[in-house]
Amino acid sequence: MLKILANRTYRHLFLAQVIALVGTGLATVALGLLAFDLAGAQAGAVLGTALAIKMTAYIGFAPIAAAFAERLPRRAMLVSLDLVRALVALALPFVTEVWQIYVLIFVLQSASAAFTPTFQATIPDILPDEDDYTRALSLSRLAYDLESVASPMLAAALLTVISFHNLFAGTVIGFLASAAMVSTVLLPKAKQTPRRSVYERTTRGMRIFLATPRLRGLLALNLTVAAASAMVIVNTVVLVQSRFALPQSSTALALAAFGGGSMVAALVLPRLLKNIKDRTAMLFGGGILVAGLAVGINLTTYNFLLPLWMVLGVGYSLAQTPSGRLLRRSAHAEDRPALFAAQFALSHACWLITYPLAGWLGANISLTASFVGLAVVAGSALVVSIVIWRPAHDQESIKHTHENLPDDHTHLDGKDGVDHEHPYVIDDQHRRWPNS
Repeated sequence: MLKILANRTYRHLFLAQVIALVGTGLATVALGLLAFDLAGAQAGAVLGTALAIKMTAYIGFAPIAAAFAERLPRRAMLVSLDLVRALVALALPFVTEVWQIYVLIFVLQSASAAFTPTFQATIPDILPDEDDYTRALSLSRLAYDLESVASPMLAAALLTVISFHNLFAGTVIGFLASAAMVSTVLLPKAKQTPRRSVYERTTRGMRIFLATPRLRGLLALNLTVAAASAMVIVNTVVLVQSRFALPQSSTALALAAFGGGSMVAALVLPRLLKNIKDRTAMLFGGGILVAGLAVGINLTTYNFLLPLWMVLGVGYSLAQTPSGRLLRRSAHAEDRPALFAAQFALSHACWLITYPLAGWLGANISLTASFVGLAVVAGSALVVSIVIWRPAHDQESIKHTHENLPDDHTHLDGKDGVDHEHPYVIDDQHRRWPNS
């Protein structure tokens, strides 16, 4: 897996991603402490609102940013967005009112909503070989999982010698270092698309996404992933410290078990995907998530929670990590930024549904009800994904007919008649999926 780091451009971008992730992790810890400092017992409400603002920015801003990103140099755009994020992090220690947190979080997450899909859409152009790209996806998954474990530990160590306000300095350094790493490489130019209206550019990724059966299946699977991960992220602390009456360190260990399972799956995925199809691996991962939530209904001990969370981590990585491969082969290079932005927005819309559901069920009914409700959501979404994402619709090359194109049209490449076959994606000549 690590041999792809021999590619200098990818290596610098990966290091930029890792450094920015650590900075973001420090900011997450510091933001919680800042909220408590300003709001006391109402800190949970402040953080809940900040999370809602984050998701709203992701859902609303990513497609808009993608519409303009195709006209801008990628390197300049990524560096500029890192600098914006650094400036916001620099301002956070000076916040004195709760509303100021909300404004800064919206600006920070809007910049991230533009940065992340653009970054993700650049990687397939740097690593055109599918095996290399698969390794990059797994390496990226490992980076996210390691960050979720390492950043809180680093923050805890730093808090023994500095105040939480100074943690934001680590975030600033992270974003500045990320910008510096990106600035050291030349990135492939985004392929230019025909002139389109702002509306067409803003909605293009979403229209391609919803017109492609495998991606509609991915959308349903996103909801399965969101349901399981919401149970882990929202209710782990309640399960460990309320139901089992254990200390904070046990909460950290439980979250580490989930991350560990995800890392194990990420390590085996490159070899696994050489032998089985993306659809098989992802739907199997979704099945693990549904089964894990169902088993959790009978959860009674912390010692059982740890392996259950590890199994959920395996399912999470299996179901989510290969999604970049689906996006890569479901659009032309010039449409990838818009398609990655659509996936970014739609996947976070799923979390915007499941995060509050997990919290409300756990707080107002019971944690068992939270397991039941999320298992029903995850299972229903998985069934929808299986029905929509049929093997017949997952073929790369499809024989099809263009009824409205003349025989001498350039797209037909001089072939007799209009019945032909090639790798099929939604574009200007192919606006709907054959036989869908």
